[in-house]
Amino acid sequence: VCFWVNPDVEYVRVKVGKETWIVSPEAAKKLAFQKDGIEEIGTIAGKDMIGWMCTAPMIHRDLPVFPAKFCNPDVGTGLVTSVPSDAPDDWISLEAVKKDPSLVKDYGIPQEVIDNAVPISIISMEGYGDFPAKDAIDRLGITQPGDPLLVEAKKQVYKDGYHLGKMKDNCGPYAGMPVDRAKDAMKDALLKAGEADVFHDLTEEVVCRCGQRVYIRKIDDQWFINYANQKVTDMTKEHCKTMDIQPVEYYNNVHGVLDWFRERACVRLGNWLGTKFPYDDKWTIEAISDSTLYPIYYLISKYTNGGEIKEDQLKDSFFDYVFLGKGDAKAVSADTGIKEELVEQIRKDVLYWYPLDLNLGGKEHMTVHFPAFLMNHVAILPKELWPRGIMVNWYITGKKNASTGKGDKISKSKGGAQPIPGAAEKFGVDGLRFYYAHIASPFADVEWVEETVYSYRQKLDRIISFVGELNAMAEDGPEGEIDRWIISRINGHVKVIRDAMDKLDLRQLATTTYFDMVNDIRWYVRRGGKNKATIRKVLRTWINAMMPVTPHTAEELWQQSGFDGMVSEAQFPEYDASLFSADAEYGENLVRDVIADSAQIIKVTGIQPKRVVIYTASSWKRKVMDNAVALLKEGKHAIPGLTKRCMADEELRKNGKAVSDLAKKIAADYMRSTVDKAEPVATTDETALLSSASDFMSDEIGFGIEVFNADAEGIYDPKGKSKVAIPGRPAIYIE
Repeated sequence: VCFWVNPDVEYVRVKVGKETWIVSPEAAKKLAFQKDGIEEIGTIAGKDMIGWMCTAPMIHRDLPVFPAKFCNPDVGTGLVTSVPSDAPDDWISLEAVKKDPSLVKDYGIPQEVIDNAVPISIISMEGYGDFPAKDAIDRLGITQPGDPLLVEAKKQVYKDGYHLGKMKDNCGPYAGMPVDRAKDAMKDALLKAGEADVFHDLTEEVVCRCGQRVYIRKIDDQWFINYANQKVTDMTKEHCKTMDIQPVEYYNNVHGVLDWFRERACVRLGNWLGTKFPYDDKWTIEAISDSTLYPIYYLISKYTNGGEIKEDQLKDSFFDYVFLGKGDAKAVSADTGIKEELVEQIRKDVLYWYPLDLNLGGKEHMTVHFPAFLMNHVAILPKELWPRGIMVNWYITGKKNASTGKGDKISKSKGGAQPIPGAAEKFGVDGLRFYYAHIASPFADVEWVEETVYSYRQKLDRIISFVGELNAMAEDGPEGEIDRWIISRINGHVKVIRDAMDKLDLRQLATTTYFDMVNDIRWYVRRGGKNKATIRKVLRTWINAMMPVTPHTAEELWQQSGFDGMVSEAQFPEYDASLFSADAEYGENLVRDVIADSAQIIKVTGIQPKRVVIYTASSWKRKVMDNAVALLKEGKHAIPGLTKRCMADEELRKNGKAVSDLAKKIAADYMRSTVDKAEPVATTDETALLSSASDFMSDEIGFGIEVFNADAEGIYDPKGKSKVAIPGRPAIYIE
């Protein structure tokens, strides 16, 4: 439709072969790194090109040159061909310039030329009209160039167009072709016709660790590793199906990544640290080329660094044996001069530590490090030593970018990284570790907010104080029901933690350790628990659970609590089914529920209670629950079966329709339950339980509580509330 030039940029003319190109100064610098013989021969102001006519390649149609300040001289050539139908920036800018009288007044462009610059619809997309760019702009309420929302509009239209779009009938030989295929076909046609050339550019600025900007450069005589090898690719894809790769999205996508992954430069020029390339010593092996096998090299480096093995002893026979199992230690020793016992020890080390259970890395490695890691292991090592797992973590990001709505990555190459010592002093090493482990799933970006990070340090400080309180309050004495309950709960948390660790779910580990366990222990204390033996059992397990996430805090608390050795050397306990107490856990849940329900009724009604009465279920209702549990044990639990069984009982039948109604309700409520969950409801003496806890419950809600069984004679029940009490759900009356 038109061609965009930034009027504020001083462009340069460069000689490329027999042609003269006009590009931005930044593009000229990048071209000089990629092509030989680039010669700058002059400059031209962007404003001086406005009003020119230029010929578009392939379609060979003359297009007018219009001004556009969104043309970034650091992106591509700094010049842009306008396709407003599918480019939100182009659409909004074209609308703006057509309303701008300066095009005629200042640049002398004929009004007819301006009027003839109209969008042409070339791509059809489901969910969009003829002009997807306009649809996106209208949807986001964009009214002028430079709106930050244009970034989101562009991203969405380009993404949908590439994956869902098809070329329209006016696109000649490309009509009906999916956009992703048409793009490559047009590129090939332009290159073949000599109307285009390849120019490599980074999608965003990248900064070297030395602080300088990174550019793409052509290196003569470069050496590559051929990751496009189809045999190795197919072997690697097949192996990935057997691996534990997280998140599941990467497990599903890694096969496509391996198909896409191709030749990678493996050496670099210059004075770099590293190993000289054996085929040409002016090159140094590039880090990514050998770092993908570094886990297995670690098993040797301790011996080379310690001087037990010399560099010239690392011969092929040595690697063939210790890595591949070819040959024997005696022959390797004779060939290399390394002691036979040491050769055998290194072989044992390899077989002990390999295969690698897990490789962890940031999401940028999904298309860079991990494919090389996988293919190098598969290509070089025997199958039994191929890696077993990969876990990809997302980022802790900086503050949200106003134009993208997302946090910018904090990294050495893109800026924003802060020195660890300062953060460690401010938030504590364990506070930072706790934050990282718990703030979100590893598979989601998290914005760094100092107040949030500091709150994790404060949480740890409170835990340290609480442990001190527990140690101080512990007393010798008999164990009670509340002790059985806390031991059962902590044992259950052990199971959750072990399951979380098996799944590499650090967030669940942290949630259970620093929140769920804390809540249960605090409840134990509120209920009067202070048994010394119980508290020591609880602390031993709880502090042990802290060790993976907050090791320094755990060691300090372990010592303060008087346990032997170091917690990092202590074995985390196994789940013990014998410690699970279904009735104890049910009883405490019932007490909690009664407190919560009573408090809620008081809050909702606004009543100032004079009397709070709890009614437990009649004995005939408990008998219905007994029958339900019996059927659950037989695997026959269903509404018709329970109703029939209850109505066959002569004593139950005396209660008429109420029995069948309750049977239906209980059967429905416990249809998918287990015996462990249902049986305590039938066996617990709720009257005795709640009566023993009445003083505690009264203190919790601030009013006196009375407890009656519905069968008791002469109970206070002016509203007949006792009739609605059922096992597991006492009735509550407040006046």
